[in-house]
Amino acid sequence: MEKPSRLIKPSTRHFFSESRKLNRYGPMEWLHGYIYGRWPYFYIGVGTGEHWLVKRCKPAGAMLFALYRLLFGSAKAKPSDASVTFADTYHGKVIPLENARKLVTVNQPVKLPDLEKVVPYKRARDLILENPDHIVALECPCRSVRENPCLPLDVCLIIGEPFAGFMLEHHKQKARAISRDEAVAILEAENRRGHVAHAFFKDAMLDRFYAICNCCSCCCGAMQSQRNGTPMLASSGYVCKLDAEKCVKCGDCEPLCQFGAIDLSRGYQIDEAACMGCGVCVNACQREALSLVLDASRGEPLEIHRLMYDCAAGARPKTMRQQEQA
Repeated sequence: MEKPSRLIKPSTRHFFSESRKLNRYGPMEWLHGYIYGRWPYFYIGVGTGEHWLVKRCKPAGAMLFALYRLLFGSAKAKPSDASVTFADTYHGKVIPLENARKLVTVNQPVKLPDLEKVVPYKRARDLILENPDHIVALECPCRSVRENPCLPLDVCLIIGEPFAGFMLEHHKQKARAISRDEAVAILEAENRRGHVAHAFFKDAMLDRFYAICNCCSCCCGAMQSQRNGTPMLASSGYVCKLDAEKCVKCGDCEPLCQFGAIDLSRGYQIDEAACMGCGVCVNACQREALSLVLDASRGEPLEIHRLMYDCAAGARPKTMRQQEQA
């Protein structure tokens, strides 16, 4: 008879061993993380209301959705952390293409805890990469649960361990190991399609970064939540600016903006309040009429090499003003 330990996949044991290192991680947090990683299509489908049980079986669907919100809709926080909201437990940081490239090509382990100025949430704001060259392309759960999803599907990049191994071992039909070059190619192709790169952090994923998702406003659950008033997405730290002298009013930028920040019906202008600084429109503008500019009110950019340098030097990350003066 097979020993019980052999019935548990190595990646599951690895995830459990990593969770035990966190004092704030209990059995419920570990179970939450296991469910999220093991059944992401069901989890996201129920969370977005797109699962067939929710849509077709209204009484059962309503109960299922209520159970989901009860278990995972708010942080299991201590009384002193009562201000922690759902967005604090699961969120994405917008990252321009160049920063995303650097994140998937980092060639050494990374430990950057508590990136408060970069990821302005109360929880899940550590960037810790073990085996950063272990990258998995996963079929996007948000796209997969939609009736008419954007294509291709395999655009979610799971990065580092124990996450990459877990997804690869449990989702062999929907996940594949890829190289850094392949990861960069996916990021570039998605950027050309107008899709936004987000670095995602989640409490159930050991309270840290675990993936870069390439998101479209029509499929992405986080963007859907953002539109409905749950602030799950943090600005890149940049805002897009228009050079009116270079602009030829071609209109190519407007349909690419996933945040609705470019409105040509009222003249060529950018709604800076709506802009999240993804840079998709900047890369598409052949006249170089658009550019990303640092905005101190939007938080620090996720610039992996700068953050690693500052950490190694024993210094706090530079402020926006210090970067501009450097």
